[in-house]
Amino acid sequence: MTASGSAPVGLAAVDHVQLAAPPGAEDALRTYYVDALGMTEIPKPPVLAARGGCWFAAGPVQLHLGIEEDFHPAKKAHPGLRVTGIEAYAARLESHGVTVTWDGDLPGHRRFYAHDPVGNRLEFLEPDA
Repeated sequence: MTASGSAPVGLAAVDHVQLAAPPGAEDALRTYYVDALGMTEIPKPPVLAARGGCWFAAGPVQLHLGIEEDFHPAKKAHPGLRVTGIEAYAARLESHGVTVTWDGDLPGHRRFYAHDPVGNRLEFLEPDA
């Protein structure tokens, strides 16, 4: 509370990250985000579900995949997703046919990049022990 007794105003957390996908990609996205990444699909509100796309969650992390008619994946922009057991997690993705590209350029972290089936870049990282 502030001195006036009101709640403080400001950003509190990231609620979700929105990524784009081409029309008709929902089944491929479900296979990747649920089967490979281990996320759970969460229902979209009906008014938003009519637009297509799908939403996924793992703990407090939410990724929303929205349909974009003239979709082109970003070349550099990406969400950075914190994981535990990064070696085993990378192996999990590889067992689902996902290409993992390790990058040792972030001090104090192990990290790799992967792309979803429509070309969205994802970073997976874990702080060094």
